[in-house]
Amino acid sequence: MVDLLSMSVGGDDGMDRQYALIARLENVKIFAQLLKSIHFRERSTWYITSNGIKVTVEDAKCVQTNAFVKAEIFQEFLLRPGRGDVEGSDDLSFSVNLGVVLECLNMFGGVGGGESLGAAPSLKICYAGYGHPFVLYLEEQGVITDCQVKTKEAEECLDFNFANAKITSKVIMNSDYLKEVFSELDTSSEYIEFCISPTAPHYQIRTIGPAGDCNVAVPSSSDMVELFTSTSTSSARYKLAMLRHGIKPLGLSEKVSIRMDERDFLCLQYMVRTDDGPAFLEFYCAPEEELPDR
Repeated sequence: MVDLLSMSVGGDDGMDRQYALIARLENVKIFAQLLKSIHFRERSTWYITSNGIKVTVEDAKCVQTNAFVKAEIFQEFLLRPGRGDVEGSDDLSFSVNLGVVLECLNMFGGVGGGESLGAAPSLKICYAGYGHPFVLYLEEQGVITDCQVKTKEAEECLDFNFANAKITSKVIMNSDYLKEVFSELDTSSEYIEFCISPTAPHYQIRTIGPAGDCNVAVPSSSDMVELFTSTSTSSARYKLAMLRHGIKPLGLSEKVSIRMDERDFLCLQYMVRTDDGPAFLEFYCAPEEELPDR
């Protein structure tokens, strides 16, 4: 039997030539975990370039999560020249049901549940281009399963434009420390407030709800803080229900960067360590309108 997953993507196998994208992972688990951590809606938009794969999930144009899986993380990654969505381009994009993709990745059970990485199946991803299905081959102990997931035209996603925004505050922490901070807050509250300031207490997170306010302050000199910069006070409220989507990666990641810009937009960027280099997860959230007690 031909081993579909160990074939070199640079080969001339007739079946592979039909695909614009072929990528292979010896272990599917970290890929599944990254996708699971951004899964809060079914519709996801995938962008594939020579740099790797970006998967975006958003809701109501005010909250967005992204997973970035660099090409180097894959054992093999081939994007065929000139087979992109635009004539002469290599880049691909499509929308797909993320819940279905995760079900396929979990076909053999246990993926993304925290078990030993050595037990997970290997994965081969194939995509022939616009209008074609997203194909997943999974192999475990000689058993190969293939899944074809229907794709749609890529949805236009909101550009939060953090690359060009004026960042007023930035804090980098160990993810476990931020997880500890959140564990002290009132999770039944409707709103959560971030306040980052050049002056003490520097970094505060506060929940506001019917039961009262709960406040956790972290000085910039704390051992919890790896880097702290603030040019002016940033203070804004966000819906806690929305922010819950953004803190799902805390248990998976090693470090988290918290940034606020002059518009009070919030960005949480997570670094996830893999055997083949770091992967990144991002969460963006727009602030709530000013409340009467502000």
